[in-house]
Amino acid sequence: MGFKLFSRIRLRKLSFPKKTLILWPLVTCFFCVLIISAGAQTAERERRYTSMLQNVFEFIQTHYVENVDPQKLYEGAMSGMLGALGDPYSQFLAEKDMSDLNQNVIKGSYGGVGLYISKPTGEKPDGKPAFVEIASPIEGTPGWKAGLQPGDLIIKINEEGTDKLSMDDVLARLKGPAGEQVKLLIRRGISLEFPVTLTRAIIEVPTVKHAMIGDIGYLKLISFSNMTADRAREALEEFKKQNYKGIVLDLRNNYGGLLSSAVEVSNLFLEGGIVVSVKSRIPGQNSVSYGGKSPLVAQNIPIVVLINHGSASASEIVAGALKDRGRAYLVGEKSYGKGSVQQVYPLDKSGFKITTARYYTPSDVNIDKVGIPPDREVLFPKFSQEDADRLNKLINSNKIPEFVQSNQQAAPGVQDSFARQLQAEYKLDFNLLRRLIRDEQNRTVIAPVYDLEYDVQLQEAVKILREGIYFQLIKNTKTVRDLQQAAQDDAAAS
Repeated sequence: MGFKLFSRIRLRKLSFPKKTLILWPLVTCFFCVLIISAGAQTAERERRYTSMLQNVFEFIQTHYVENVDPQKLYEGAMSGMLGALGDPYSQFLAEKDMSDLNQNVIKGSYGGVGLYISKPTGEKPDGKPAFVEIASPIEGTPGWKAGLQPGDLIIKINEEGTDKLSMDDVLARLKGPAGEQVKLLIRRGISLEFPVTLTRAIIEVPTVKHAMIGDIGYLKLISFSNMTADRAREALEEFKKQNYKGIVLDLRNNYGGLLSSAVEVSNLFLEGGIVVSVKSRIPGQNSVSYGGKSPLVAQNIPIVVLINHGSASASEIVAGALKDRGRAYLVGEKSYGKGSVQQVYPLDKSGFKITTARYYTPSDVNIDKVGIPPDREVLFPKFSQEDADRLNKLINSNKIPEFVQSNQQAAPGVQDSFARQLQAEYKLDFNLLRRLIRDEQNRTVIAPVYDLEYDVQLQEAVKILREGIYFQLIKNTKTVRDLQQAAQDDAAAS
């Protein structure tokens, strides 16, 4: 069938002399022979390399100076093959890793510090060491309570440099029995470094938080699990009862989760149309997800979505869908850029995780390693080099945690007085110091759902909804495809 289609297209589009048409079947057959030959050569190469692997395995077993556990050779070969892909999301899962994965899926919890991380494979293009990067801390966990942030680098774990460790090694050192301590060295920005000691806890991944900000419904999605859509629906129903006039959908530091959950959440806001497309090398595994018939949120309710560098995977699916469909206005920072889909395959007691597809937003673009830029960028204040050095000294002095521990019920006036003392000593901004004190207090108790006093991105979202400029802004937004194309044009012009 492929031969007929190929021939028909060529003859329909081009006009050939009569002699050429007589020779055409011979030409097309020649190309068929080339295609078949190429396929045969590929199959032969696969057989050759498979045979060589088997031969080396047997040679080691027979000739190595000591007896070798075949499981060790098998796991080493599997780790090497998947590592050769250069994909941080594809990896071999030894028996313990598979056991931990199954336990986490069944129980929904694990012993750890509550950090979602990534690690480049090999040396980075700029020649710098490939340290572990924090993609997002899980709210309420030891990592979050210690103030770790997306973009922070974990330089050392228990005095061991992470640039020399594999992703498996890093996870093995961060996870473990609850109650045990893990010592980290953190680098923030260019030169700010400080130690952090975390005590492992049972990590139960949360899903949704919500509250009203006046007549605006604030919905924070922390992750995408089987329960996220149901919990989000409950929050939206509560907003309805309180006669909400707009929504702030907060996807910041949301590492992602289930693709199906992202689609279900999107369907709460979208009616019909494409939500996300999944594309792989195998056409039969491609799929398209569509919006539902009856979205819970009416079209006349304005929606502002908050994103930052910690917004990844499933959260980018939701943000991309709402943006491309003109259903929401994005505020904050460019998202993380994880546009790939992984699946886990068991092999007896071990297994492997491998990237099998990429997902595409409704404008048919993939955001892997690119991210989604917001419609309105709002950044938190950046530190100068001098400020970073001063803040480094303050953090390492441990003065703020000691103050909070000794003054857990301190009145605002007492906190302000302490902030003034720190300002005089370290020459840092008063509002920054006041926020650091308040954040430290929140880590010792249940944190408020939102922070309208210091959260400049949330402030901007609320401002857009209250000033009545939303619908004018939404008319001028661009799709993710438009933004990527504009970026490519600017790069080509420069």
